[in-house]
Amino acid sequence: MGTFLSIIIIIAAVLLTLVIFIQNPKGGGLSSDFGSPAQLGGVQRTNEFIDKLTWSLAGIIVAGSIMVTMLQPSLKSNVTKQQQTEQKKGNEKAPAKQPQTPNNKPK
Repeated sequence: MGTFLSIIIIIAAVLLTLVIFIQNPKGGGLSSDFGSPAQLGGVQRTNEFIDKLTWSLAGIIVAGSIMVTMLQPSLKSNVTKQQQTEQKKGNEKAPAKQPQTPNNKPK
């Protein structure tokens, strides 16, 4: 599931980049190439479509990122699982010898 969402986010990011390149910051962009403003589906509708597409792709990226983050296992559960694994391995090993100190000499 996480891989699928990551692929969707990458595709949306590439499309968003392309849509932003189509736009012109001074109001021209792709819409200025379509002729007169009186044309059906002309300048105004093209600008609205590109604007809606930009916001939709940005929303997909944000929502997908949040979902991928929520699907990731938490750090606490990873640490707990690692500690349990180490404890199981520790129980299988022989007990360690105590180091010899002046007070702890063998008799």
